[in-house]
Amino acid sequence: MTTRGLDDLQDVDVTVNGGSHRITVPGHRTLLEALREDLGLTGSKSCCAEGECGACTVLLDGRAVNACLVLCAEVVGHEVTTIEGLSADGPSDLQEEFLNAGAVQCGFCIPGQVMSAEHLLRTTPQPSEPEIRDALSGNLCRCAGYQRIVRAVQATAVRRAAGHG
Repeated sequence: MTTRGLDDLQDVDVTVNGGSHRITVPGHRTLLEALREDLGLTGSKSCCAEGECGACTVLLDGRAVNACLVLCAEVVGHEVTTIEGLSADGPSDLQEEFLNAGAVQCGFCIPGQVMSAEHLLRTTPQPSEPEIRDALSGNLCRCAGYQRIVRAVQATAVRRAAGHG
């Protein structure tokens, strides 16, 4: 039986934003590192590297996860969606509502906030304010723009319910 060390290189086939990619990575490479360093998708931010801040949130098979806590090799056979994959032709409706609500301050936490909010809206199309706050509780904002972020998510829910999303 041959075992691979964490530094051994391996070819990994990943599906990101609907596209297939083969990358060669060490076994210890996180999904976040692979997205940023190997695929050039820098929307997901590297901050705490411990799953505490949510700046690296992506969707894995439609579920919000911290990309810093997932090994790249673990996503083989799964679909990863990053902030760049939400819309191919400009900002998504959710991103537009973040702009409309003035929810974008420094912008560092915003990709993770948007991805967590997108997961919420896909699973709970008409969330209550407490549900929104709970869904975003794993995403820290140092600029303290939380109320504007909540308003952006509420506006997106209304927009989608009216068929404009």
